[in-house]
Amino acid sequence: MRQPMVAGNWKMNGSSDSVKELMAGIKAGMGSVNKAEVVVCPPAVYISRVSGAADGSDIKVGSQNICDQDAGAFTGEISGAMLKDVGCEYAIIGHSERRALYAESDELVAKRFAAARRNGIK
Repeated sequence: MRQPMVAGNWKMNGSSDSVKELMAGIKAGMGSVNKAEVVVCPPAVYISRVSGAADGSDIKVGSQNICDQDAGAFTGEISGAMLKDVGCEYAIIGHSERRALYAESDELVAKRFAAARRNGIK
């Protein structure tokens, strides 16, 4: 049986101060978590801070998005290798909001999933 997962997606919210406060709160509550994997998916600009704050804990870090390409002239995109480099183990792919607001297709979602798998992102 697969291990249950609880993941928090911060959407486009947060600040450096709120990262510290939220991560401290999550870490403080981790003692009572023993049956589920805990994943935090902050905005991309805070991934490194969250990864640092998660060090030494069982908290996993994820991204809210991933580019379908591994490298190149794709302004504003983040590759799977970049995500791995800053401590991400997970990426949210095919989120209903992105499909609705940005018209992301099944084809694009499949390409992003393939990019994640190529780069060891779950």
